[in-house]
Amino acid sequence: MNISNIVRQPIFFERNRVYRIYSGGKSFSNIFGTDETSDNMFPEEWVASKVKAINPKYFGERDGISVVYGTKIFFDDLLRDFGSELLGNRKYDCLVKFLDSSIRLPFQVHPTREFAKKYFQSNYGKTEAWLVVETRPNAKIFFGFNRKITKEELSALEERSETEKDIMSTILAGVDANVGDVYLINAGLIHAIGAGCTIIEVQEPTDFTIQPESWCGDYHISKDERYIGLDKSKALDCINFDLYGESAIKSAKICPKVEIATSSYKKENLITYEDTTCFAENRHTLNCGEFVMNYAPSVWIMLDGEAQINGENYCKALKAGDYFFLPYSAENKFTLKSVSKAVLIECLPSK
Repeated sequence: MNISNIVRQPIFFERNRVYRIYSGGKSFSNIFGTDETSDNMFPEEWVASKVKAINPKYFGERDGISVVYGTKIFFDDLLRDFGSELLGNRKYDCLVKFLDSSIRLPFQVHPTREFAKKYFQSNYGKTEAWLVVETRPNAKIFFGFNRKITKEELSALEERSETEKDIMSTILAGVDANVGDVYLINAGLIHAIGAGCTIIEVQEPTDFTIQPESWCGDYHISKDERYIGLDKSKALDCINFDLYGESAIKSAKICPKVEIATSSYKKENLITYEDTTCFAENRHTLNCGEFVMNYAPSVWIMLDGEAQINGENYCKALKAGDYFFLPYSAENKFTLKSVSKAVLIECLPSK
């Protein structure tokens, strides 16, 4: 395979399932067309990833990093060696994931950039956005506390969670999860994905998660995993204790904005740079229509239907569950076209 061609056209990847401490993944059979009949401990698919997963089990030095389809080339190596073709003078500083939960995920929070710089020597925290793409019965998601709570009270509840496994559920503010819902979870907002949610997540390119809870289902979360190497008091300082109740839910809820609407093509802005400077996300709906992919680097997910990518001496069919990275050198050179209805998600790095 000619690498000089790979870096100038849409780049596809091998499947990239990532181990987590929660179970899920069964619903991926509907999205990716796999034959999964039960949930497992690989409930996430990391899309066009250059980020290493932080896991309690070892799956290799490159765990979480994508591999270019049909090769043994890791995506971080490709970005390093062909930066001008893939990025131009721009950044690729986001991570896109599919998550599918069969249980409630641990009560958790992610650091701001300032916190991450101070304690993890990272230029990135972990602001993230969720698009709900499928649900099971009674699916919920949680944002903030359901009442005003202090750091000291939370610390005491964390200790009680050793023997009272689900006590944290009593202080979470939950909402029903519905297909099409969009949420922006700024760093510092305590949150949890509930059981039965399938989500596309766009986030800053780290895996920093502080989870002040002792259990995830039957998995015991160690102190080191809870606080990722920090002492408890410092870790809890990551939380914005002023966001709770309806204000926390309202701070996260995003209403998509229609940018283009014709009989054959609609473009909606799900997350804009006005919402956050960390990344952006768009939804494209085709009805026997077409459009040019006019910004790169970008990540594209075929969410529903069938479509085709066309370019000079290039034609590739897409089906639901396919995803690819569009290099900078391919900007404005490829068209997406459908002969029926198709839905694609576009994810963009920081502004």
